[in-house]
Amino acid sequence: MESDLTTTGYCTNVHAGADLATTRANLNRYSLAVKKKVAPSKPMGVGLWLSANAAKSLEESGNVGEWASWLDQVGLVPFTFNGFPYGDFHQKVVKHAVYEPTWWEPERLDYTMRLARLQDALLPMGMQGSISTLPIAWGKPEPTTEHWQEAAANLRALADYLAQLERERGRLIYVCLEPEPGCLLQRSRDVVWLFERYLLPGGNERLIRRHIRVCHDICHSSVMFEEQALALSAFRSAGIEIGKVQVSAAVCAPFSALAAEERSRARLQLSSFNEPRYLHQTVVRVAGRERFHEDLSFALKQEPSEGEWRTHFHVPIYLGRFGSLTSTQSDIVACLRTIRQHSGVKHWEVETYAWGVLPPELQQKDLAAGIAEEMRWFVQQEIAEDRSREWDSPM
Repeated sequence: MESDLTTTGYCTNVHAGADLATTRANLNRYSLAVKKKVAPSKPMGVGLWLSANAAKSLEESGNVGEWASWLDQVGLVPFTFNGFPYGDFHQKVVKHAVYEPTWWEPERLDYTMRLARLQDALLPMGMQGSISTLPIAWGKPEPTTEHWQEAAANLRALADYLAQLERERGRLIYVCLEPEPGCLLQRSRDVVWLFERYLLPGGNERLIRRHIRVCHDICHSSVMFEEQALALSAFRSAGIEIGKVQVSAAVCAPFSALAAEERSRARLQLSSFNEPRYLHQTVVRVAGRERFHEDLSFALKQEPSEGEWRTHFHVPIYLGRFGSLTSTQSDIVACLRTIRQHSGVKHWEVETYAWGVLPPELQQKDLAAGIAEEMRWFVQQEIAEDRSREWDSPM
């Protein structure tokens, strides 16, 4: 029994470089090294990240066909694109800049349509494509009704565009909204609300549901203390398709389960994840109530060491425990099990983009080896779950 590695891959937003030449160099240096370790004799999927600058350069270069031929030759399959980071995702400080432009701004629509054209040109015949995108905008300042309406109008225009692309080219591509803590869409219920309140009214429901889907990021859902089965059920009940799953794990500080001395060590270790490049939203749950902090630094300043803390910091998915802290790795298994039981999702993207800012003790000297270890771990979970389902099926 084997996993389909043409639709299971890792996201290349882990690699620094917002220009086209560096993107190609990263695929050569890292992605091919990962493939050599994970799938040396067959094609392997990658979640391709092209910044707006790189995407524009590629489309205007006249070399898209050469790129497609090269990807086919080396056995890399860009089955999914990460269309969330628009600019340089590895600049010195990213923080809130990753949420710009918003979905009510035309630049976001133009960028996403360009990604769809490129994905259609780069993918092998017969394959579907998925593109993840930001959940409208960061949550503050609160958007006006006009902002919501403009965002919905842009998404409906995108659905129409993707439908036209499918009619003309025969390729199904869907764009997937990715809920994230602190954004306008944080939880599954927020996505359902968007569809019912703004997206479906006044639009072609069939086309919208076909081409606008959800990217379920397991880390994000875990930080919000969503149970995987319940979050996925909410989408299913609302008739919203899950287009792709981002396989990721958050940092967890289980203070309430630790002795006093161990709590001090856990807090000290947690502070090592407080770094300046990315936003590390943190939710603290005490006695069944949750408090949200938009960055770990705020939680460390304001919260005592009690309850359970979950921090948006993508750690290597093969780590279940490290020092006094744990990860939400078990939610990956829970998500996989639920989806195998109730959904036909095929696109799985390991997305540990934070390798470069991990505490030193968790980093690997060979980045490709670390990514390959993540890939192998997840493939083992896929195989184990599929085998378990075979055993449970009646003969």
